[in-house]
Amino acid sequence: MINEERVVLMTKMQFYEENEGKKNVKIGSYFRSDYISFQILKSVISATIAFLIVFALYLLYDFEEFMQNVYKMDLLDFAKNVLIAYGITVVSYGVISYLVYSYRYSRAKKSLKNYYNHLKKLNSLYDDGQS
Repeated sequence: MINEERVVLMTKMQFYEENEGKKNVKIGSYFRSDYISFQILKSVISATIAFLIVFALYLLYDFEEFMQNVYKMDLLDFAKNVLIAYGITVVSYGVISYLVYSYRYSRAKKSLKNYYNHLKKLNSLYDDGQS
C-alpha cells in the first residue's frame, strides 16, 4: 500500500531538486566567506569594466573639446576626480554585492536545511516500517 505522506514529501523534494535545488546546492558547497568574496570579486571586475566603458564613452562623446582643453585643465585634478568616481563606483558596487550575496547565501542555506530535514523525515518514515 502507498503511503500518501511519503509520496507528498518525495514530490515536494523532487520539485525542489529540479528548480532551485541545483542553484542552492552550488551555493551551499561554499563556505559563506568564500562564496561572498568570490561574488564580490566578480562584481568589482564587472564594475571596473563598466566604469572603463562609460569613461571611454564620456571622453569620446566630445573628444575634440577634451583635446582642446587638455592643456588648460589641471590633469592631476582631473585624474583625482576620475579616481574618486571610480572608487565610489567600485565601493558602492561592492557593498551592494555584499548585501545581495549575503542574503542569497543565507536563503540558500535555510532552503537546504529544510531540504535535509525533509530527507531525515522521509528516512524516518521508511525506518518506521510503513510501506
